[in-house]
Amino acid sequence: MNDLTTSPKPTITSAPTTAHSPQRTSRGSVQAEPLTLDELRRRTEDGSIDTVVVAVTDAQGRLQGKRLGAQFFLDDVAGHGSEACNYLLAVDVDMNTVDGYEMSSWETGYGDLVMQPDLKTLRLLPWQPGTAMVNCDLFWTTGEPVAASPRQILQRQLDRLAEAGLSAHVGTELEFITFDTSYEDAFNSRYTGMTPANQYNVDYSLLGTARVEPLLRDIRNSMAGAGLYVEGAKGECNFGQHEITFRYQQALKACDDHAVYKNGAKEIAAQHGKSITFMAKYDQKEGSSCHIHLSFRSADGDMVMAGDGEHGFSTLMNHFIAGQLACIEDFTYFFAPNINSYKRFVEGSFAPTAVAWGFDNRTCAFRVVGSGPSLRVECRVGGADLNPYLAAASLIAAGLYGIEHELPLPPITEGNAYMSDAKRLPTTLTGARDLLENSDIAKEAFGEDVVRHYVHAADIELEAYNATVTDWERIRGFERL
Repeated sequence: MNDLTTSPKPTITSAPTTAHSPQRTSRGSVQAEPLTLDELRRRTEDGSIDTVVVAVTDAQGRLQGKRLGAQFFLDDVAGHGSEACNYLLAVDVDMNTVDGYEMSSWETGYGDLVMQPDLKTLRLLPWQPGTAMVNCDLFWTTGEPVAASPRQILQRQLDRLAEAGLSAHVGTELEFITFDTSYEDAFNSRYTGMTPANQYNVDYSLLGTARVEPLLRDIRNSMAGAGLYVEGAKGECNFGQHEITFRYQQALKACDDHAVYKNGAKEIAAQHGKSITFMAKYDQKEGSSCHIHLSFRSADGDMVMAGDGEHGFSTLMNHFIAGQLACIEDFTYFFAPNINSYKRFVEGSFAPTAVAWGFDNRTCAFRVVGSGPSLRVECRVGGADLNPYLAAASLIAAGLYGIEHELPLPPITEGNAYMSDAKRLPTTLTGARDLLENSDIAKEAFGEDVVRHYVHAADIELEAYNATVTDWERIRGFERL
C-alpha cells in the first residue's frame, strides 16, 4: 500500500448505477465523495434513491441492520435512530441467542438498542440499485453508549489518543479466496469440492489475475463509488487468493470502509455467481491475512513517529513499538477471534509467530516500513476474519501503553524471526482467551465489562467447537480406531 502521509487526491462524485447483472464489469471507477443529507433528500425526491441501509458492526465484525424506505429514513430515522434487538452483540456466528452475556438475556427480556446514524458515513452502494447506506453507533434507550459495541470501543481509544494530543491513521489489507462455485452450491455441498478461481499460485501474476479480473474490477469500481480510495489488486499464493487494497484513512473511517468492503465484496461475488471467503485458514495452504498499517500524528496532523534517534525514530516511535510488543499477547484475541484463526500461525508461512519487530521484515509480527514522513508500523498478526474496530483499538491502546509507560525499544530482529528466540504468539483460542481474561492492561484500556464480554464470546466459540464432531474425526477414527 502507499505511504500513510500522502494527501488524498481531489474526488469527484460518481453517478449511481442500477445495472447489476453478472456480466456487468464496470460501475464507474471514480471515488465518490460522502453523500450529504441534502443530496440524499434530493435523490429521494427524484427517485434515484429509494432505500437506505442502516448498519452496525457486530462482535464478529459483520454488518447487521435494516433496509429502510429512503423517505422514512429522512423523516424519522436520520435524527432519532432506529431500534434493534439488544441480542445483536450477544449471539454466536449462527445468530443463536446464547446465555452468559450481561447485556442481553431472556431474564432481561431481550429489549432494544438504538442504532444512531453517523451521518458523516452516508454513502451510495453502487452494487445495490437505488441504495444508500449509513453506519450507526449503538446506544441504550437511556442514551448511554453500548460499551461492547466495536465502533464505540475504537472511539474510546481515539478519545484517549486525542487527550494525548494525537490522532491515528489506519490502512487495512484484506486477503480472500475466490471460488467459481456459488454460495448456494457451496452451502449445499457443505463447502467441499469447490472450484477455486485459479488453479495455481497467482502471486503477482498478471496472467492469473486476469482470469478473475471481471469480478475484481467490479469490486474495485463499486468500492470507489461507495467512497473508498482504491489502490489496486494483486494475486496471492493460495489457489484463487487475491487482495484489494485501499488508501489509509483516519482510523474510524478506515474501519467503516473495511466493514463495507468486506460485506460488499461478498454481495458482488454472489452477483457474479461466485463466492469468496475471508476465513483465516481455508485449507492447508496459505491463510488469508489482514495486515494493518498504523501511524500516529499530532492533533494538527504533523508526523510524530520519525525523528533523530536510532533507526530514524522519534522517542514516541520507540515507545509505540515497545507498547505493541508488550501488549500483543494479551490482545491477540482481537486479531484472531476464532478457532480457525490460529491455524494460520504456521512457521515459514508469512503469518507471524514471533513477538518481534524488524525493518521491512515479513517474518516479524510488527514490520516497520517507510522512512521520514511515511514511517509507519504494519501489524501482521491479524487474519482476514478479524473485527477491524477491535484490532485497530488494540493497536492504539498498545501504542498508548508504551507511550504512557515510556517503555524502551527492544532490540530489532534481523533475519528470520521464525528461527529467533523471541516470545511466541498464543497458538490456540484458549490461550488467547486466558491471556485476555487475566490482562490488567486490557481491563485498564477497554474496561472490565468489555473484557468480560469478549472473553465470553471466546467461550461460546470454544464450547461450540468442542461439542462438534468433525469430518476429520470421522475420517481418522471410523474404521481405524
